[in-house]
Amino acid sequence: MTWKSFHSRGEILRDVITTANTRRDGILPMDVDGVAETFGDQLTLLGALQLRWHTRLAGRIERELMRQPMDLEGSVVAAWHATADELPGVLAIVDHYRTEPLDDAMAEAMAKSGDKEHVLLAMMAGRVSAPDRAAVRVGAAIEARARATYRPVRPAPTSRRAAHPRLLARLKAALAA
Repeated sequence: MTWKSFHSRGEILRDVITTANTRRDGILPMDVDGVAETFGDQLTLLGALQLRWHTRLAGRIERELMRQPMDLEGSVVAAWHATADELPGVLAIVDHYRTEPLDDAMAEAMAKSGDKEHVLLAMMAGRVSAPDRAAVRVGAAIEARARATYRPVRPAPTSRRAAHPRLLARLKAALAA
């Protein structure tokens, strides 16, 4: 991969994430310009989105653990919440294709990535010391707790304000006319 194609791939992935976060429908946005040429198929794009979710979650966990080092599991849950707020469309896509994969290869990839995420959650919460099946179970329980306590941040009502300008803006517009 050349330097130019690397940057192009990153830009297209950012566009995909922006589109996913806007739509929040859980469907891969294969209609974004450049996706088919850059990623080729749905599994490759899903893998890139899954990787973005995982790395963002791991980074958030590290930051939360620095802020709250005495409450490991609480920090992990707070990091999961923050990541879900930051990447709601990506989470919707990951959830959708984890429960409804398009084929066996996607099902296997999503199962592996889910297990790895659960191990990360369990280990960072200090509940396990080895990446085994017990860690997957413990991590799944931590994720369930995070989902049960999650209250999504609502997007700012910028579109409503644009449709209904404030009184001062309307007065200025009337005076200018």
